[in-house]
Amino acid sequence: MPVSRRRFLLAAVLPMLTLGATGVLAVASGQQTSAEATGARGTLPVLPASTTAGTVVQIVAHPDDDLFFMNPDLSRSLTSGTRVTTAYLTSGEADGRNEARGGEAKDPEQPADRTHYAEARQNGIRSAYAQMATGDRTSPWKRTVIPTAGGGEAELDVLVARPEIHLVWLQLREARSPSGKNPDSLRGLWNGDIPALEAQLASGTPVKQPFTYTKDQAIQAISGVLEQYRPTTIRMQDPTPGRYEHTGKYTDHQDHMYGARFVQAATAAYAERVTDRPRFSVQNYLGYHNGALPHSLDPQTAETKTGYLRTYAWQDRADCGSPSGCGDRKVAGSPTGRNWAQSLRYARADTTSWLTEGTPGRLWAFTALDGRMAVWNRDRAGAWTGPALLPGTGIDPGASTARLPDGRIAVLATRTTLGPGPADYRREVVLAVQTVPDGPFAAWQSLGTPETGDEPGTSAISAPAAAVDPAGRLTVYLRDTRRTLRASVQQPSGGFTDWQRLGGEDLQSDPVAVVDAAGRRHVYATTAQSVLAWTQPSPDAPLAGPFPTALPATTVPLTAIPDGAGVRLWFRRPDSGVVRSALVTAGSGAPQVSALAEAGGRAGYGAVGVAGRLVTGRADSGTIAAAPLGGPPAWTESRMLYAGAPAAVQEAGGGVTTAVLGLDARIHIATAGPAVIGPAPVWRPAAPPKA
Repeated sequence: MPVSRRRFLLAAVLPMLTLGATGVLAVASGQQTSAEATGARGTLPVLPASTTAGTVVQIVAHPDDDLFFMNPDLSRSLTSGTRVTTAYLTSGEADGRNEARGGEAKDPEQPADRTHYAEARQNGIRSAYAQMATGDRTSPWKRTVIPTAGGGEAELDVLVARPEIHLVWLQLREARSPSGKNPDSLRGLWNGDIPALEAQLASGTPVKQPFTYTKDQAIQAISGVLEQYRPTTIRMQDPTPGRYEHTGKYTDHQDHMYGARFVQAATAAYAERVTDRPRFSVQNYLGYHNGALPHSLDPQTAETKTGYLRTYAWQDRADCGSPSGCGDRKVAGSPTGRNWAQSLRYARADTTSWLTEGTPGRLWAFTALDGRMAVWNRDRAGAWTGPALLPGTGIDPGASTARLPDGRIAVLATRTTLGPGPADYRREVVLAVQTVPDGPFAAWQSLGTPETGDEPGTSAISAPAAAVDPAGRLTVYLRDTRRTLRASVQQPSGGFTDWQRLGGEDLQSDPVAVVDAAGRRHVYATTAQSVLAWTQPSPDAPLAGPFPTALPATTVPLTAIPDGAGVRLWFRRPDSGVVRSALVTAGSGAPQVSALAEAGGRAGYGAVGVAGRLVTGRADSGTIAAAPLGGPPAWTESRMLYAGAPAAVQEAGGGVTTAVLGLDARIHIATAGPAVIGPAPVWRPAAPPKA
């Protein structure tokens, strides 16, 4: 590979990865934190015999975005021994005052100073990561300066006791307002309001030379981080959070949104330019909007997460020796943020229909890798092959499927277009269908988008869901940026209608579509308080609704499967994580809803995969776990972390095959027999890794 393609960190990072027999980091030069002389105390062990594999790179806009919106995924990755790097795009300097909101008097001897506040936030992040990874917040770091592929410099911090844990500080200027139009910001740089964005260096950083980045240079700098660390999982924020309809303001911080768009562009550039790399998946995380939704974490998990935020916030005011301060006092007054610490939600890839049966005995699995749709196939003899990548780039995380009457498979996704100008940013629905049963897939067909442009609603459409009529024609359902339901119907010509309005309001989840045993179509979506339903009174009748179901609030992700005469919905109880279900039957008028049933353990988060007598999802450890329906109400846990949501299929004979996407960007499967109670599922890669 040419030297120019490996500029980032070659001289600085590679020597740091060499460990002696005692595990001490070998570094020739650099600065240390003030805590470095204290040594590590109370080290947390790495989980023994962890089956989690892969390399994780997280890229966020500000210090603390990872703690608020990517935890507990972050802390579970750290304790599993996974190699984790977090890159911070801006310094998060805000107004330069390190004061707790609402209760801390301003110190006249401490005037506003953005360089010192940025350093205090860095100190808080280092303490929180050290606590998560080793149990000792004072565990030392090595701080060095490194060149970036964008032509500037960044700070690299390596945790001495756990040298596979890195922090990269790009130290760009932040917007200094959640939604205000400030040209000197990532938003202004993305939209072309300024030619370049300047750095905001922290007071203690080893980076001393100021620099600026053009839009292209910022993308190159981020792409360089990916090129150096070669992740199998990329975690980023939500590039399309939407707007509040009554105010027009973004539902998330503008730096979160535009920072994520820079990461999208950098990820696409990395995927195209660097070929000798592992495949990677992308996980998007919901931001500020978490505060408006029911809590998705159980109290113990939320309290542990909040404890790390208290450390970051320097709530105990313990002296760390830094003149800038030892944490972010703005968070100290409310370490849960605005109701953020009690939840974790994925903005995409939380659907469970990406595994499906084609012709009898053959399974197909789909996920987005490298910005393309990856396809795995299991033949009738049980042998898996894949991934094969369908042509076409820009495929977003998440996939859903539909099976046509002849056994062909349709796969649906959204696709993001990154054009030369800000108005060229678009997200649309796309569809690919097998040309013959068990055969290749035709080219992507665009169904467009119900949105008139990106600016009104930030292209905040959901993942699509589809249902098939007896003639084999698809109807595709979508949540639009106004949080109502839309539908596009396939015509005999193969084309699709414009997006029809089906109503509803406050829709939060991706819609789910399923057909019951009588041939009646059901569509469901969660709101912040309940679940709405659209159903057919008979198979040939128009879809009616929305109907209230009177179901209680959920944590948003929803799974639906046919069950007897109706459809069973699966979801999690807020503030608990326990899995609940209810049977819904359609008829004339509002559907009938059965009493709630519960399964699985009392903790966990995210969508669940259900097939036969088995439910699969995250346990409170973050690992993939299973629980038999009708058996003990507890998870049987594995030791494997994963991305997105599990998917499951019941096969002939009653057995169940479940699949998850590991942090190694490989599909892992487990099989279970038809018995209600059986041995714990054994997870294994579906196919050999890429050569």
